[in-house]
Amino acid sequence: MEESCIYEYEEKLRQAMVEGNVESLDNLISDNLTFVSPFGQIVTKEDDLNSHRLGIVNITDIEFINQKVISLEDGAVTITKARVQATVAGKQREDEMYYTRVWQKQKNGVQVISGHSSFVQE
Repeated sequence: MEESCIYEYEEKLRQAMVEGNVESLDNLISDNLTFVSPFGQIVTKEDDLNSHRLGIVNITDIEFINQKVISLEDGAVTITKARVQATVAGKQREDEMYYTRVWQKQKNGVQVISGHSSFVQE
């Protein structure tokens, strides 16, 4: 899969998260998502969508610091360092994070099927 396509999907995902656009997130995330949060929790698609839908997570800004794309035949793996500003469960946070996402070509486009995030330790 072409790198430029994956960078475009990463940007669409970033925008959807900042806007809290659950419809766009629904289109970008596979029904089979398994994501590991920085706290070690397994997150499904429904968990992720509900966190935005219910305002548990309100991301106000995500700045990509650097990104790497590893192309695969029908998808890609991305490794992204980002500065994230958000309100999580009523508490404001600003963190540097690493995200690893697996993107896979599906019938209706390219979607995230798996991923992991962690806090950057200084």
